Amino acid sequence: MNLTSGTQRIYLASRSPRRRELLNQIGVHFDTLIFRTGNRADPETDESPLPGEAADTYVLRLAKAKAEHGQRLIAWRKLMPQPVLSADTTLEVDGQIIGKPVDATDAIAILKRLSGRTHRVLTGVAVDYQNQVETVLSISEVRFRELDEAEIRQYVASGEPMDKAGAYGIQGRAGLFVEHISGSYTGIMGLPLCETGALLKSLGYHFS
Repeated sequence: MNLTSGTQRIYLASRSPRRRELLNQIGVHFDTLIFRTGNRADPETDESPLPGEAADTYVLRLAKAKAEHGQRLIAWRKLMPQPVLSADTTLEVDGQIIGKPVDATDAIAILKRLSGRTHRVLTGVAVDYQNQVETVLSISEVRFRELDEAEIRQYVASGEPMDKAGAYGIQGRAGLFVEHISGSYTGIMGLPLCETGALLKSLGYHFS
């Protein structure tokens, strides 16, 4: 797979405003592909882990599935053919995949579990173009200080944790919780810029 001079614009298959901001930060020209959510969500983008699935396998599988489904949407909607970039982020604690909280009670329980501990943040990135998919994986470690009940509840009440893997956004108020990180800060946000840029560059993308 190699991007030509006529395909120097891509689709981002993600609703995440953070991923849009990060792509803008490195000068990638993109359009956004929106998937359906809720009861009308596409089965191809189901984020449920498979039984016994490892976290690294999980995020790469989802990133790849979203990129491939993005290409199907391009064909169905008769859009301009372009590469599709997608990403998926999850946390791993004690070998268990931790996704987005289902409600405030779940968010509180997740943050209590992360308190005073180190967890892994994994982000898989995929690019689909001309029936080929290339992927890259970013793995980082984050250690939280000890959190008290009141600050956890206050943070959850802000609403910030509800659409984020692991019930927090490192670029938001949860920055107060982070004692140490090892790895990619932007990968923890949801799109590792170093790895993503290297992937696009290897495919022939020219950064402006």
